Amino acid sequence: MSSAAEQEAVTEAAEERPAALVNGARRKAPAVPVWPGAPTPLGARFRVGPDGVAGTNFALWAGGAEAVELCLFDADGKETRARLTELTHEIWHGFLPGVMPGQRYGFRVHGRWDPWTGGRWNPSKLLLDPYARAVDGDFSLPPEVYGHVRDWPQQQVADTVRDDRDSAPYVPKGVVVHDDDDWAEDRRPKTPWADSVIYEVHVRGFTALHPGIPEELRGTYAGLAHPAAIEHLVKLGVTAVELLPVHQFAHEDHLLRRGLKNYWGYNSIGYFAPHAGYAASGTTGQQVGEFKRMVRALHEAGIEVILDVVYNHTAEAGELGPTLSLKGIDNRGYYRLQSDARRYADYTGCGNTLHVVQPHVLRLITDSLRYWVTEMGVDGFRFDLAAALARSMHDVDMLSPFLAVIAQDPVLRRVKLIAEPWDVGSGGYQVGSFPPLWTEWNDRYRNAVRDFWRGALPDVRDLGYRLSGSSDLYAWGGRRPYASVNFITAHDGFTLRDLVSYERKHNEANGEGNRDGTDDNRAWNCGTEGETDDERVRALRRRQLRNLLTTLLLSTGVPMLVAGDELGRTQRGNNNAYCQDNEISWVDWGLLEDPGWKALSDLTARLIALRHRHPVLRRRAFFSGRAHSADGLRDLAWFTARGTEMTERDWYAPAATLGM
Repeated sequence: MSSAAEQEAVTEAAEERPAALVNGARRKAPAVPVWPGAPTPLGARFRVGPDGVAGTNFALWAGGAEAVELCLFDADGKETRARLTELTHEIWHGFLPGVMPGQRYGFRVHGRWDPWTGGRWNPSKLLLDPYARAVDGDFSLPPEVYGHVRDWPQQQVADTVRDDRDSAPYVPKGVVVHDDDDWAEDRRPKTPWADSVIYEVHVRGFTALHPGIPEELRGTYAGLAHPAAIEHLVKLGVTAVELLPVHQFAHEDHLLRRGLKNYWGYNSIGYFAPHAGYAASGTTGQQVGEFKRMVRALHEAGIEVILDVVYNHTAEAGELGPTLSLKGIDNRGYYRLQSDARRYADYTGCGNTLHVVQPHVLRLITDSLRYWVTEMGVDGFRFDLAAALARSMHDVDMLSPFLAVIAQDPVLRRVKLIAEPWDVGSGGYQVGSFPPLWTEWNDRYRNAVRDFWRGALPDVRDLGYRLSGSSDLYAWGGRRPYASVNFITAHDGFTLRDLVSYERKHNEANGEGNRDGTDDNRAWNCGTEGETDDERVRALRRRQLRNLLTTLLLSTGVPMLVAGDELGRTQRGNNNAYCQDNEISWVDWGLLEDPGWKALSDLTARLIALRHRHPVLRRRAFFSGRAHSADGLRDLAWFTARGTEMTERDWYAPAATLGM
């Protein structure tokens, strides 16, 4: 069917829709006093004016909208609407006297419904403020939260048929927050990059089973701030926790239909709000203070807080996804669209890609980053699929607006910046290409170390580069060895124990027929697939674990461990546990009662302590192989298994040993 024919068919279909689909979205809004207010700052900002009048200023960028309604909700869910009539530089704004902290709210945005040109405005859908600092409620994704008729019989045009049912009862609301807390007494650790040891942590998974944490605090920010949790981090010797996403996120429809949830959280919908599901104290603003107290507790222990952030896409997915926020505010303005504007350009594999080149999108991201640094106290960020953020038009561009703004920002250029240096689009693999301010997840290190210890490297040339800081990737533009974040495992893939226990993925619990997850595991099961009682296999596996941990923690660069790897945590062979919010993913603290796993944890702590004691393991400059002192000793030399110095021929020869 041609595009014109499709439009005609859908227009006729829309006219024939039963009246039951049309609801109170058109009801008259009660009178609410609205003063002009100000276009900045964006979001909801409570204040007391010089005249003593307390209230909240609301400001929303919606460049293509025809009208914007602010919707206020009381404790019983009753909705009161107020038109924002002031429009300044594409920002709709107004000040509402008497609106106090704790007020729940959302927006309804009016405009032309025309999916063929990218217009998906639908005032029947309550939209989350992208600047909301707290979110109350959860996304259940019934049909009512879709801007189109999700179950329309003609699925090939379903996304073009507007659904006029009210989504307000089914979606979370933003919360007005007033937190005048300051960080005057907080002392950031400011650990130099070269001295850093990163520990990748899931707030819920790290604390859910911890016997030393009160049950009511497990799985929460308060749980991670508890002395029992921090004690383990301090004993281990790590300098930073890298938290899997803590921005407010939503669960995908296909998971909810299977009785599962998005556990990892790479499905953001609120870039200013700490995920409410991790709060023990409440969800009407209390989560903000709880998160800050967690950061303070970690700082007091000398531990930095790095957030894994997902600014490349949102939870609204593609054209068949729900309308929760940006899609209904200004779809064309926020997302990259194809030449057929009905479709999304997807460089993320998640259905959509934020259009970071647009000034208001770039502002959203940088405002969010600055907020988490200046008001929430965090020390850095790891950017998921960072190559997608560096795309100017279609190609990855290291002079892109995003990277240029970060480099010039007086706040952001001073914090730790970590790139996952790839995306799923053409030309997206960019390991070694990010600018000097950045460090990068180095998957070349992961692959080389895994292959060496399973006997799959043809020679040791690549391993030599990885052990000594990957100068072939990073020795340019003033970059240093700590530009390489070295890791063997991450949240995505096998745990360290599973890496030596399985060769094939076992993801049946995900409900996708074991089709999800990578097949490129580079793993060796030591002779038996899965758990075994064979003592010879078990002993070999524990030796391999010691080999891998020792290699990681003595290599030049910044090491990253995954929480629980030092305890022998297993996911039972699942290498894609993104939807397993259960014992498959949670850290099993009972492993410390096993002398063998306790010994592995102790070894990890000793290796980290060794790293902290010896500057040679924390180099700030690349090795040169030349003498730098009067004694004539070179800073690095390589040796064969015979103890002789490596020759060029040795580097190309098959070898199972490399001395340095």
